[in-house]
Amino acid sequence: MRFASLGSGSEGNSWLFECRLTDTPTRLMVDCGFAVKETVGRLERVGLTPQDVDAIVVTHEHGDHIGGVFKFSRKFGTPVYLTHGTWRAALRSKLSDEDYLQSGKVVLIESHAAFNVKNLTLHPFPVPHDAAEPIQMLIESRSGFVTGILTDCGSATPHLISMLNKAHALILESNHCPEMLSNSPYPPSLKKRVGGDYGHLSNQVACDILRKLDSGNLQFVVAAHLSQTTNCPKVVQQMWAEVLTPRGIAFDIACQTEGFAWISLDSQQVAA
Repeated sequence: MRFASLGSGSEGNSWLFECRLTDTPTRLMVDCGFAVKETVGRLERVGLTPQDVDAIVVTHEHGDHIGGVFKFSRKFGTPVYLTHGTWRAALRSKLSDEDYLQSGKVVLIESHAAFNVKNLTLHPFPVPHDAAEPIQMLIESRSGFVTGILTDCGSATPHLISMLNKAHALILESNHCPEMLSNSPYPPSLKKRVGGDYGHLSNQVACDILRKLDSGNLQFVVAAHLSQTTNCPKVVQQMWAEVLTPRGIAFDIACQTEGFAWISLDSQQVAA
């Protein structure tokens, strides 16, 4: 199993997962916050074409995650999986329409119910975020390797900690430094939203989550969704190293412009 990022941040997010246990790989895209042309170009950068993507799973309806989903799906015939609440929000925003639901390209999922996309099993779970029915998820290959995603979440809950404790690899939001957020040019309402319980994870909360993941499964972590205004990769690097390096857990940081190149994973090792 391997994964990559097409970009991670407020200007657009998209993650790719690939399982090669059979002659026909399963390739999954989680979110697509880029325009179609930009998405195609970013796919080319990681050696894929749009036709290689078997499905898109949407975490929530904010534009940096869903903005390109339906245009990409309509152009290339890619199925879209999303919760009932996210679908209703997409309808309200006119990102799609009821006719597209009837086309069979939209699959409505439950926020607590596992489902399969070919050789991958997805285990969604709800998270506290200011969206209609947001989810994050575990993605499990048939070999039993589990990758977790947790971004766009305002606070940690016992349930999400329990879910993420199953992960061998983890994509984890480390969005902002509270001090930088407080001193930022953002209006007070945005500061309150980002730093609130239904906003985004601060560096400190991300580190707290990492400390609580004590199952011994975790091998590799990617810091995701860093704010370009209220965070600094060097700060994240230092804070995460203090938590992860003594435990022998490797980590890296995804960026907005380049995302993250393919990382190949199995249950014994992590290799770039």
